[in-house]
Amino acid sequence: MTNLTLWQVEMWPWYAFLVYWGVTALRVKRTKATEPPAARIFTMILVGFAFALLFSHWFRGGFLGERWLIESAVVARMGVLLTFLGTGIAIWARTVLGGNWSAEVSLKVDHQLMRSGPYAYVRHPIYTGLLLAITGTALVIGEWRGLLAILAATIAIGLKAKREEALMIHVFGNPYLEHRRDTGFLLPRL
Repeated sequence: MTNLTLWQVEMWPWYAFLVYWGVTALRVKRTKATEPPAARIFTMILVGFAFALLFSHWFRGGFLGERWLIESAVVARMGVLLTFLGTGIAIWARTVLGGNWSAEVSLKVDHQLMRSGPYAYVRHPIYTGLLLAITGTALVIGEWRGLLAILAATIAIGLKAKREEALMIHVFGNPYLEHRRDTGFLLPRL
């Protein structure tokens, strides 16, 4: 029997995330309205860049391939746990969102405001989960490319979440404004 490497274990939650996302994307409501294509393309480029930094061989050389973090089995294992936690939160939030989910900022037919599950604590728990998972992978890698991936993903997710907020205010009005007062953007309110 072969021993699994830490990197192989690190990939398990990402594989689960991809499979779940692919299967559940087939069961969403029809789209009623969507964001401009330029905004969607910009988000896709930044997110694609972040994932290329984490998982591609292209960025492993030069400065980006140098370590910013001292190699530590404890930190790497913490990174794996963070990746599991983050993908778990994203999958949980995606499950609660159900047919209202979309890869782009959009309004679905019979769109509902989610206030249960992780949405009772944060308005964008999928993004929270993704940022935790990306941070976990960056800790496992320990190289500058991981920090750059976190930055690119944070910018993409922050901009997309702001567009979603504007749409939710437009569609739901006061109920969404109340939800905003009660919940955090990416982290729970204390």
